[in-house]
Amino acid sequence: MIPTATPSPPSGARKKIRYSEPSVLSQTVSAVAFFAVLIGLWEYGSRSRWWNPVLIPAPLDIANYIIRSFHDGELLKACWVTIKRLMIGYVIGIALGIPLGLLTARFKFANNTLGVTALGLQTLPSVCWVPLSLLWFGQTETAMLFIVVMGTLWAVLLATDHGIRQIPPIYRRAAATMGSSGFHLLWHVLLPASLPHLVSGTKQGWAFAWRSLMAAEIYVTVLTGFGLGHLLHYGRELHAMDQVAAVMLVILLIGFAADKALFSPWERFLRKRWGLTV
Repeated sequence: MIPTATPSPPSGARKKIRYSEPSVLSQTVSAVAFFAVLIGLWEYGSRSRWWNPVLIPAPLDIANYIIRSFHDGELLKACWVTIKRLMIGYVIGIALGIPLGLLTARFKFANNTLGVTALGLQTLPSVCWVPLSLLWFGQTETAMLFIVVMGTLWAVLLATDHGIRQIPPIYRRAAATMGSSGFHLLWHVLLPASLPHLVSGTKQGWAFAWRSLMAAEIYVTVLTGFGLGHLLHYGRELHAMDQVAAVMLVILLIGFAADKALFSPWERFLRKRWGLTV
């Protein structure tokens, strides 16, 4: 018999190779091991005097300050004061930024005036608002809120404007043929279609609000409440680097927790809603 060659399956019928992703547990263990090694090397280097421990404190010294401050309530009060200021200013910035962004996206005159102003002011560092805020409002909570609002407002405004402009025109024409117009078009078509950009803009506004508030608390002393920025400033004045590093760590952890609690659920929902997840 003459041997016959077995025909190879067509390229489309070949089995796809699937690469299994590492489990959540293995990813968590890897991350924990990495940071454990990093902190261990840091502690060893501090105890071995590889650097000046006064300038770069050891992790145990930072942990001791955090535990001590939590016990006497100083750190908890500072966290509460800072988060309260941040949330109030952030909500005000969003409440102003989204309507103004819709205005600049809808009207050419608003885009040529307010839109250009927002684009320029977004590039302005938040600390530049501190002198004006002090002159206008004095050393008050209003001065703090003004700086936070200015850090949030322009990022949200520009994100809303960009999101509305990125909507395909076919959406509006299709909605118009079905009788949608005015507020109904805005609420049921334009805002849902621009939601990915809005979430991205509010997330960016949150980051700007954090930076603005830290600048405000460092430079503005308000007797109604001392926040994390004040602890950071006083630690620098007293050359207490363990306090400075501990406050920086707390700020980092609050930002990380806020991202996971506020923005990650929305991002997962949008990826699933728009078919971007497997």
